[in-house]
Amino acid sequence: MLKRIIFLLLILVASFAVNPTVKAQCSMCTINAEQGTKNGNTQGKGLNNGIIYLLAIPYLLITGIGLLWYRNYRKKTSTALASSNHS
Repeated sequence: MLKRIIFLLLILVASFAVNPTVKAQCSMCTINAEQGTKNGNTQGKGLNNGIIYLLAIPYLLITGIGLLWYRNYRKKTSTALASSNHS
């Protein structure tokens, strides 16, 4: 069980360690980023980081809820098994 958790955490860390170049943006963000880079600003990086941040939050929330659900499910099954063994 511990090896599985460590493996999943390793995959999670590895997926966040890789930062691919994001080129898909809405038209308004694209125009803003292009105008900013032409003027020497680094707004494009900020926009890309913001998009990645907005994309990651729902996945982190779903993962947290899933882990809580799993932990509560395991707790219920372990107490049910313990009470049935004592009978």
